Amino acid sequence: MKRLQNRIAEGGFTLPVAALFAIGVWLYAGLVTQHLWPQLACFIASIYLLVELTNQNALLRVRSRMVSSTFIVLSCTASFLFPSMTGAMVQMLIIGSLMFLFQTYQDPLAMGRTFYAFLGIGLASLAFVQTLWYVPLLWVLMATQLQSLNWRSWLASVIGLTTPYWFALLWLLTPFSIPEEGSIDLTPLAEHFSLFVPQFSTLTFHLSPLTTHLYPLLFTIVLAGVGMFHFWQYSFEDKIRIRLLYGFFTSMTIYTLVLILMQPQHADVFMRILFVCASPIIAHVMTFTSSRLSNILFFVAIALAIALTVISF
Repeated sequence: MKRLQNRIAEGGFTLPVAALFAIGVWLYAGLVTQHLWPQLACFIASIYLLVELTNQNALLRVRSRMVSSTFIVLSCTASFLFPSMTGAMVQMLIIGSLMFLFQTYQDPLAMGRTFYAFLGIGLASLAFVQTLWYVPLLWVLMATQLQSLNWRSWLASVIGLTTPYWFALLWLLTPFSIPEEGSIDLTPLAEHFSLFVPQFSTLTFHLSPLTTHLYPLLFTIVLAGVGMFHFWQYSFEDKIRIRLLYGFFTSMTIYTLVLILMQPQHADVFMRILFVCASPIIAHVMTFTSSRLSNILFFVAIALAIALTVISF
């Protein structure tokens, strides 16, 4: 029996309503006064790419915009992240990279798509070098979940990762960037990679992030945990390819949570990646459960999301 929860999840108005909600949140968060137009453009591009990612891979076996709608709602619960241009760019590039990476499923000869997937990771690392911490995990997931890793695809990924840095190095070698004394200054590149080494000087949030990051983080963890448990129980209802892709999202979600706990000073960007990886998992449980308890959970989650959105201002 389809409940109101299922009709909303499969309805055509879910995404437009979520989008209107997001517009209101962006306006209240300072879209006009703080000139957040570039960040909004990246956010809209992220939503579009997530819609395409869902459609290309049939992440939900019914016609639904629940993945992108969930992403919008989770993002709005942490509206204090909106001003970060770095976070907006990294989030958009991560989704684009996943689009290309998923197209390599069981195709180790898809070197071109692998190159473009890791080119996105490389570009994201120019803005946030800690993005490179995901590279070993992505290689493991290519081997286990996507079954597309061999020495050719690995080499294509390395070339994709390093391509942005070749262009950055060329820029540093141009006459415009060389000082008058004629020496080549590679200090900016060295300083950039120095941030790659994890800093464990603080393992706890400062007071300000504690009151802002913690609540949307716990909200996402609880919903994602419920989603993982549900998918583990009912994964037999999905095709093998979908199970492997959700295993990919699950691994990325858990890994991102570990990074947030170990490197809380970078939580602003990692939380954006968490929203991307957790959205399909949460959307799946919200779409394919139809018990009275799940119906209550659905509307409680909506109410909590609205409350967290208000608190986040």
